[in-house]
Amino acid sequence: MLLLASLLTPLLGGVLLAALPLKQRRTLHLLTLTVTLLTSALTAVLFLRPPAGEETVLLHFPAPFTLAVAADGRGRVFGLLLAFLWPLAVLYATEYMRHETREKAFFAWYTLSYAPALGAALAANLFSLYFFFELLTLSTLPLVTHKRDVPSIRAGRKYLLYSLSGATLAFCALSLLAREGIGLSFRPGGAAPAEGTDLTLLRGAFAAAFLGFAVKAAIFPLHAWLPAASAAPTPVTALLHAVAVVNCGAFACIRLIYDACGPSWLFGSWAQTLVLSLSALTVVFGAVMAVREKHLKRRLAWSTVSNLSYMLAGAALMTSAGLRGALLHMLAHGLTKITLFYCAGAVLIRSGREYVSELRGLRRAMPATFAAFTLAALSLLGVPPLAGFLSKWNLLQAAAESGIPMGFAVMAALILSTVLTAFYALSVPVTAAFLPEEAHPFPPERLDPSWRITVPLLILCLAVIALGVSGSPLTI
Repeated sequence: MLLLASLLTPLLGGVLLAALPLKQRRTLHLLTLTVTLLTSALTAVLFLRPPAGEETVLLHFPAPFTLAVAADGRGRVFGLLLAFLWPLAVLYATEYMRHETREKAFFAWYTLSYAPALGAALAANLFSLYFFFELLTLSTLPLVTHKRDVPSIRAGRKYLLYSLSGATLAFCALSLLAREGIGLSFRPGGAAPAEGTDLTLLRGAFAAAFLGFAVKAAIFPLHAWLPAASAAPTPVTALLHAVAVVNCGAFACIRLIYDACGPSWLFGSWAQTLVLSLSALTVVFGAVMAVREKHLKRRLAWSTVSNLSYMLAGAALMTSAGLRGALLHMLAHGLTKITLFYCAGAVLIRSGREYVSELRGLRRAMPATFAAFTLAALSLLGVPPLAGFLSKWNLLQAAAESGIPMGFAVMAALILSTVLTAFYALSVPVTAAFLPEEAHPFPPERLDPSWRITVPLLILCLAVIALGVSGSPLTI
């Protein structure tokens, strides 16, 4: 029952928000928060005390495709991250969306999107993960195009084009894997090919499936949709870049490697070399583009391109240490990047400034916002004892211990990216704190946003510190 309740609550809640004639903003916000908190509470109970028994089958399709859900260890990492961040995102949005139009439609889609994101975390097999993966694309598209201006419409078209292209590639690859005897069910260590199977064909299918899922994780050269999506309202870009969509892409690649295919026949192959090479390239490419970018939100979007491939590279090492590092970075990056986007959104709605060069002297008017930004930037850089240090250290260790030549390439990419991160992340608070104001000084009064934004920022900063300080092993 908990499995179905967790999925149906946001789905029905989003439909209810769209159908009810809600005239007052307060009622709309209260109902959205109630549905979101209830969903998160159900999810937390589900993953912290998973029900005994096998998976729950929702629909039967022609064999071997079955839509089923279950609560397992790897899904717990993604699911609990969603459960923690989604209510904070809704609280933040209740303040931010005062400056936008069509709030009711926004919150209806924002709530409904929670269902397919949770479905991906609860997927019991690769087809179910694919199914919810694509539902998430369709449910978040109206959020990307919410402003209905030229940049957001273009961003939505690009998002849909890239996502559907990746979906087509992934589905063809999954069908080929199933035909060749690699089952779509999740099991520890994945499936072993039958004797006499053409491994070259299977490895090609794996590489195609990895790239199809990795479109949502913005792997090079399939990354262009993500910086363009920064045209959406900040609660949407934070949702896309730090919580649901991009992490769903990385999570799908993790499941593909460790629970469906299995590292045993992929480790050391050309397919592993290919996905590791693209991941390492994207780590550096995204960081270089972030250094070059002057627009604050787009700079953070390029940073996301880089950091998502930290997870992909860790997963593609195909070792238990690489898996642990990838899952840790999913948590650390999710907490860190949503904090940075929230700070950027607060700056936008309170000061109207969008470019880094326009932030001169703003720290004096927004001290709380830039304190949170600085802490998150240090975590992104990997400064101990913050969350980013914990995940980066684990990834570097995993790469060093992998025993393959590409492990050293991954190490070099992570180190170079960290150096570049120091430039693009720390230059923002340095500009706001130490560079003199230019032609249009800020007013003397405080510009920090209301408690609906500062409370989520405070909770997120504490979570970044807590994850880094705990240093506890991650159950996978």
